[in-house]
Amino acid sequence: MMGAVAPEVTEGPETVAGVESAVTGAAYGTLAVLGVVLGVLGGFTHGWYALGVPVAAIAWVVVMFAVPYGMGRLMGTRLAALLPAMGWLVMSFVFAGERPEGDLIIAGNTAGYVYLYGGSVVVLAAILLIPSTGVSWLLRQNVR
Repeated sequence: MMGAVAPEVTEGPETVAGVESAVTGAAYGTLAVLGVVLGVLGGFTHGWYALGVPVAAIAWVVVMFAVPYGMGRLMGTRLAALLPAMGWLVMSFVFAGERPEGDLIIAGNTAGYVYLYGGSVVVLAAILLIPSTGVSWLLRQNVR
């Protein structure tokens, strides 16, 4: 059996890289869905007051800083912070618009303003506070 050839191994760096890419893509998709869910929940619950203070809107502002910042730090990319923030922003702006019946989900009162403007500021801050992952693609040299 001098001429026998070893069988090819199908598992290797290419397979691991493909699985890693699929898991990363699924994680990013899940983060976008998480942002939409947070936007829906926040849109319907931000109007709770306690002693004249919009405590639910303030709590949602804290949550909307913590979630993008935490996800960005855990995954190590600003994209991981951007996706839940964008999902939340899309749902919040949809809910801030007037419906054909004339109803509003996020009204133009103190709680609505705290929720929309405060949330927008803190998601921007959360994204910008994530450390950069390396050199910008504009500054890299493409050597082949």
